[in-house]
Amino acid sequence: MESVDIFVRHFLAIYFVLFGLHFASRTFALSERTGYTHIRYGARFSSSWWHRHVFNFFRAAILVVCLIRVVIDIDPYLIPIKILFIPWVLITGVILMLVSFVAIDYSHSYMHQDWRSGIARDSDQQLVTEGPFGRTRNPIFLGVFIGQLGFFLALPSVFSLVCLLVGVYTIANQTKLEEKALIKQFGEAYEQYKRKVPRWL
Repeated sequence: MESVDIFVRHFLAIYFVLFGLHFASRTFALSERTGYTHIRYGARFSSSWWHRHVFNFFRAAILVVCLIRVVIDIDPYLIPIKILFIPWVLITGVILMLVSFVAIDYSHSYMHQDWRSGIARDSDQQLVTEGPFGRTRNPIFLGVFIGQLGFFLALPSVFSLVCLLVGVYTIANQTKLEEKALIKQFGEAYEQYKRKVPRWL
């Protein structure tokens, strides 16, 4: 058990550092190529704006916690769920996080310049309905859900459970807001897409 725990501790720290660097480099590269940012916060104090800030806060908290856990045992402060601290649960969490990374990165790459984080109504944005978007209308958000579940299993605690619940609630609400905006932007084309492809699975 100890060797698995050490492995997972280091995996979580490396995973979130690399995930953050990858996301930042992809975002900056797209911005440099297109001349505008692909991350949209929405109007100040709007629901979308709050969703983004809450998500960023928890993402930063997770990164800090995972880095500290490598050198200092802070698990008692995270309130561990000891019944789940068994090797196969931790490894399942790791596997789900890797699946999440692949799903998110594949969907980002498939959208390429049409990818936006947040609500946007750019005239050059196209409605992507094929590839992963032909199976679910929100493959990126679905990938995030899988990753959050994986994080909870890799670090079973009240801390990770709160992160999971807040993340699911925030993303579910943001999904509804973005779909309303897409209906306004693409009209009947998006309505037809909704009838053919489920929101999640």
